[in-house]
Amino acid sequence: MARDVARTRDDLALRVREDGTLELRANGLFVMDTAETSTERALATAALAQAGPGPLTVLVGGLGLGFTAAAVLDDDRVERCVVAELEPRLVAWLRDGTVPHGPALLDDPRLEVVVGDVADLLSPGTGPSYDLVLLDVDNGPDNLVHNANAALYAVDGLRKVRQVLRPGGRLVVWSADRSSALAAAVTAVLGRCEEIELPVRLQGRDEAYWLYEGAVASQP
Repeated sequence: MARDVARTRDDLALRVREDGTLELRANGLFVMDTAETSTERALATAALAQAGPGPLTVLVGGLGLGFTAAAVLDDDRVERCVVAELEPRLVAWLRDGTVPHGPALLDDPRLEVVVGDVADLLSPGTGPSYDLVLLDVDNGPDNLVHNANAALYAVDGLRKVRQVLRPGGRLVVWSADRSSALAAAVTAVLGRCEEIELPVRLQGRDEAYWLYEGAVASQP
């Protein structure tokens, strides 16, 4: 049994279970909770493990409950982390403590939260600005929370990501399901794609989530 602790008019709901776990749902779909956060953190750590000595600038698409951004900021090489979050109330829930760890996270001076679509930060003319781009704006290309995000996972959308990555920069995309189409799109844009399986235990069930990683060639 769970009860809502916060809800928006467009059906973004933050719920608390009987054991105190917070659960985020959008349009009735499970998005994430505070019980299993390993894959949100792995989205950051998998990319950071391959990054250079720094300083690093990171773009995260999707704030969620803050665990990806927190893992980014745990790395001392990170000088700046920009997070794009479409839902202003989600940002507010972290800022006002409805999500208990939110205020401390958002108080980190290296963190900049932009309320808006991550696609707007990939507009032409932006130029190479980021060492890492991490995308977790849906449950992956086959489980969209917002249908308009489909373009982000296609070749044209990933080309926009490519243009903001510095030489040697990396893209990592989180997905709830294995996606051959996403792997093919990342390969088409970046030349190769590594598919990483992440086993998880969700409410008594063994499941798997997936990361799709590619990189821009370093300068000679």
